[in-house]
Amino acid sequence: MDALYPRLLVSRFPECFRFYDGVLTEALGGTRAKGEPSGPYANWGLGDQSVLSLLDRAMMAGVVGDLRPPAPSDAAMLVLTVGDVDAAAACGERHGGRVVAAPAARPEWGPTVRTAHLRDPDGNLLEFQSY
Repeated sequence: MDALYPRLLVSRFPECFRFYDGVLTEALGGTRAKGEPSGPYANWGLGDQSVLSLLDRAMMAGVVGDLRPPAPSDAAMLVLTVGDVDAAAACGERHGGRVVAAPAARPEWGPTVRTAHLRDPDGNLLEFQSY
């Protein structure tokens, strides 16, 4: 059983599906376990662990009633450890993400740390990192 199973609530499901399907399979080496671009749900894993799932925001609003729109501030960020930050950032861009901080060495974070930061099609912040 996964101890933590992040699920993103997204408003633009088809675009986010294409982004994460590309990034999680190509850059991370994961596999899609379930879901299609039409939604409303999809999930991906890596080995025997779940990595991420997407859920259409309108579907969740039907369950909990009052679901506020996404906050304009960044309360959380997804971080994916990858072998090649440059390739992962290019993959993310190819699948509809927007690079907000180009791949760069971050020696202040660790002697071999390298990162890139992107926004997914819904505006969520994503970091690719390598050590």
